[in-house]
Amino acid sequence: MASPSKPNHSEPQDRRFLMLFDFDETIISENSDDAAVSLLPGQQLPTWLINSYREGHYHEFSAKIMAYIGDQGVTKESIQSAIEKIPPNPGFVDLFRYLQSHQQDFEMVVVSDANTYFIETWLEHAGVRQLFRKIFTNPSHFDASGCLVLHPFHSHSCPRCPENMCKQAILQEYLAVREKERGGVGFQRVFYVGDGSNDVCPTQALGPQDTAFARRDYPMHRLLLEMQQSQSAKFKANLVPWASGADVADCLDKIIRET
Repeated sequence: MASPSKPNHSEPQDRRFLMLFDFDETIISENSDDAAVSLLPGQQLPTWLINSYREGHYHEFSAKIMAYIGDQGVTKESIQSAIEKIPPNPGFVDLFRYLQSHQQDFEMVVVSDANTYFIETWLEHAGVRQLFRKIFTNPSHFDASGCLVLHPFHSHSCPRCPENMCKQAILQEYLAVREKERGGVGFQRVFYVGDGSNDVCPTQALGPQDTAFARRDYPMHRLLLEMQQSQSAKFKANLVPWASGADVADCLDKIIRET
């Protein structure tokens, strides 16, 4: 398994809550791959590359995109600038300010099918990298020719998830490791913020005291609503739709005041 990146700072071991964030279309307002594609002549991919996409293999497709972008002479500096310019979703800057003011309560993690370079670059530029204890994502590096090379995060046996990443497996392993590191003390509550269909699987590991924040009218929201309506025993958490970071912050503030 790839080693998740983390900042060099000490952190308290007694934070009450664990908060996990997806990246593309959750923290940021678009798919980060699209920002890189916008640097191409014509700002679009060739048809042959688009047609090479296989359902459930987005990581493979993303790696092909980055190889093609490199072949077209797009530089690392151009990619960095494009990633840094991606706006956050509405209200997320204020949400991060709120969480920073309650750092004693929240341990924060990113779990994303993007890649290390995109996420690290954006978080550093936004000035919020220090808020996150770990980043779980696909490793990436620039090779000698200046092409961004992507690698799968891990392998797993979950039949529901893309072959390179099961976010539930990541969450369950992280919870087990952190409980051991915290002297057998688990988190009081777990919060998961996402938008896509691959954010559904990790919510199946949440309990009745936990909360799944799903971007309103996006795949995660629609799929979890279907599970709720079918009274699926797999989904036990509270479901809170969000349209902006303010929706998340308001819910967290209410929970903090009540606990």
